[in-house]
Amino acid sequence: MATPQQCRDALDRLAQNLAGADGAVRAAARLDRSLSCHITDLGLTFTGRLRGGTVEVDDAVRQGPPAERAQIRLTTTGDDLVALVEGRLDFVRAWGSGRVRFEAGVRDLLRLRSLL
Repeated sequence: MATPQQCRDALDRLAQNLAGADGAVRAAARLDRSLSCHITDLGLTFTGRLRGGTVEVDDAVRQGPPAERAQIRLTTTGDDLVALVEGRLDFVRAWGSGRVRFEAGVRDLLRLRSLL
């Protein structure tokens, strides 16, 4: 099972990957939206923002959901988060099988599909 620090490191790697991306991926990530990433096996939710083409992780909440519902929400296990960021797990297959839940408004989903 991935540790909280490994999950935080994976989110930091995701932020670096987005910051270094170009073309359609970078353009898709130019939204300004609140984010949450709930790690089910750890009972931990990371919160932050997608802003300026990168992810800024602000906090981690252990008891229940964050005070405000994020506009873009990802739910998965720690191991699956790490595998997604490392490229060992395909997002579409994980989402289709229910290993990953991704929730956002329809307009955001359409814009973010190039990231997925």
